[in-house]
Amino acid sequence: MKTIEYDRLKALFYARRWAFARNPRYYNFDGLGGDCTNFVSQCLYAGSGVMNPTPVFGWYYKSLNDRTASWTGVEFLYRFLIKNTAEGPFAEEVTLPYLRIGDVIQLGNAAGDFYHSCLVCGFRNGIPLVASHTYDAFNKPLASYIFAKARFLHIKGVGAP
Repeated sequence: MKTIEYDRLKALFYARRWAFARNPRYYNFDGLGGDCTNFVSQCLYAGSGVMNPTPVFGWYYKSLNDRTASWTGVEFLYRFLIKNTAEGPFAEEVTLPYLRIGDVIQLGNAAGDFYHSCLVCGFRNGIPLVASHTYDAFNKPLASYIFAKARFLHIKGVGAP
């Protein structure tokens, strides 16, 4: 397995193109709990070009009925990115100053349940600007969201076959 660079600009350009629309190649999960992590996964795939085809614990999307939970579930995506040592993107949890364009932010409640994923698409005065689905946004200041906790996932690279 080799490691390749994550293309942050491709992820950003994908986010800009699809922030206020839905790519017909992917199911729209707005009516099934939200489309935010599905959208972030699409952005990550645009920047990585590699899915992880491992059943159950990998990270891939073929169709509504042939995908991993990590493609669409907030907590599952977190676990995949943090623990991945095979194909696909991998990340580390960092503090705010280490975020870059193309990284992932997940928002949670006071109990520590994380419920929303968004993609970093810029910064204004040190505050991340994000792209998101369900409540569609691009260049939305993170500070405009109401949340109790946030975790910041810096994409370190991509495992390639």
